Amino acid sequence: MRIALIVAALFSLDESAAVHLIGGSAVHLVGTIGLRIAYHVPRNEALATVDGHSSEAAGHWARHHAEWTAWNHVRTAAALAATAALTVAVTL
Repeated sequence: MRIALIVAALFSLDESAAVHLIGGSAVHLVGTIGLRIAYHVPRNEALATVDGHSSEAAGHWARHHAEWTAWNHVRTAAALAATAALTVAVTL
């Protein structure tokens, strides 16, 4: 859907909403979907391989949780920014 919005907006750059459609869609693609695929999924899969009863499990979980949470905040901010840009596009 976001790619279709970008393509449609590229064909109507003279409209005031086009910049917001492109920006909001790009931020959503990169900041939420891209970050999830490139960062969160590999770390979740790595965590799944950790033996929960090992002596290293607690340290691995603490490190995973801190890093994952920080990047999840980035993903949330990207989703909010994309929502704002797309909302502006709809109102124009």
